[in-house]
Amino acid sequence: MRQTNEIKIWTGPFLVALINNFFLFIVYYALLTILPVYILGELNGTKGQAGLAMTLFMLSAIVVRPFSGKIIELLGKRKTLLISAFFFCLSSILYIFVASLSLLLVLRLFHGIWFSIVTTVLIAIANDIIPEGRKGAGLGYFALSMNLAVVFGPFIAIAALQWFSFKVLFIGLAIIVVIGFLFTFTLKVSEYQPQPLAVRHHRLSWHDFFETKAIPIATVGCLTAFAYASIMTFISVYAQTRGVFEYVSLFFIVFAAAMMIVRPLTGRMYDTKGPNAVIYPSFITFAAGLFLLSNMHSVSTLLIAGVLIGIGYGSIVPCFQALAIQSAQKHRSGHATSTFFTLFDSGMATGAFVLGIVSLQWGYSTLYILCGVVILLTIPIYWRLVNGKKEIFYGGPIYSQRE
Repeated sequence: MRQTNEIKIWTGPFLVALINNFFLFIVYYALLTILPVYILGELNGTKGQAGLAMTLFMLSAIVVRPFSGKIIELLGKRKTLLISAFFFCLSSILYIFVASLSLLLVLRLFHGIWFSIVTTVLIAIANDIIPEGRKGAGLGYFALSMNLAVVFGPFIAIAALQWFSFKVLFIGLAIIVVIGFLFTFTLKVSEYQPQPLAVRHHRLSWHDFFETKAIPIATVGCLTAFAYASIMTFISVYAQTRGVFEYVSLFFIVFAAAMMIVRPLTGRMYDTKGPNAVIYPSFITFAAGLFLLSNMHSVSTLLIAGVLIGIGYGSIVPCFQALAIQSAQKHRSGHATSTFFTLFDSGMATGAFVLGIVSLQWGYSTLYILCGVVILLTIPIYWRLVNGKKEIFYGGPIYSQRE
């Protein structure tokens, strides 16, 4: 154990990959927050058109995600990173010049394509950089960069709009993502070739787009994302109905703080005791936070739920990512990553749609009770699909469940 903890995670390349990822997601969440306001106020659009702008981005990201692994395999990680990061930057810059709703919708569709590819390849590269035996901790810290962007992205966007115009904000976001792009040129990327026995075939098949070994944990991730959609999509509206809307930003702050505090502990537990030591308690904690939200009538309840959800959800997802990547051979890490996020993003999209119907029919309290039940039901599904197998992966080697 001592030797495992002494292996360095915080190397220069890891920091570059993490910072770049953080900048990408800051821009993503900032645009997610302010584009509906921009469409309604500046472009005289409707609420439906504002929703369509969000949907088109997510739709293009989900559709392209399965192809990301094949693109990485054909071009290599470094070339894929540079190309996709360049077009992500270009997309971010174009918001400065787009002044019509139709062009904005096209841009959202285009932007989603490159967001899908660049985020997939960055995770695959980060996995290669992180040393064996520290995958749980390393990927946990890497996932933290995405989760922190949930707080910083909207905060930067809303704060900036109090002082500057939308155009100035778009320029600022473009500068952020360009800085991240410049960092990518310093990354030294390891390229893994398939084993000689792996025959390259010319006819496309399921294997070209999905990593079969990652599907079980990706399915569990899909169900988890379905429940988490209730937080990303409905927490603000729900808080408004309870009279605590002004404290939603504080909810996300305690959410992020809880993740940051427990991340070193859960990462170490993953690497030394295995994923189950983190995943089962995190499921329970996540569900408890959702059930608490269902009966939320005060600021204290909202914030306590934020802490529980931050600990639970914030610990689960990095474990899922690590299990997905470690389920495949190294030259298939891109496929494993794209497979996981295809199902994860699909769970988010489906959750936003289905839970919207639930909220209209039965209210937000029922919505959060339902999501808590979904998480509890995911526990036996995880046991059956992933933990019920004879062998599981973590920290590099394979550990038998019978040992």
